[in-house]
Amino acid sequence: MKIAWTTVATAGEAEHMARALVTGGLAVCVQIEGPLRSHYRWEGKAETSAEHRLTLKCLEENLPALEAAVLARHPYAVPEWIVVDACSVGEKYLSWARSEGHPLPFNT
Repeated sequence: MKIAWTTVATAGEAEHMARALVTGGLAVCVQIEGPLRSHYRWEGKAETSAEHRLTLKCLEENLPALEAAVLARHPYAVPEWIVVDACSVGEKYLSWARSEGHPLPFNT
């Protein structure tokens, strides 16, 4: 199982993306946190902005399609996309994820 993160500017963008990715079967679960404050450099200047973080959980075989779908619909010029392996996943949770994680045709 993989866990990925991205951020968007508004709660509405986060809800829309989460719903589309789960409904499309690419992510088995998406959690939304925020607003949170992000501090970063953009074009040589220190910036601060409010964002909403999406934590996406998916089966390994769905990761390429999930990444493509997120990046295709992402509103940022340079979207955050970070993925890690879940080194330990409860058997019941993994069984549930395998039963639900079947991608459907996805419209970007």
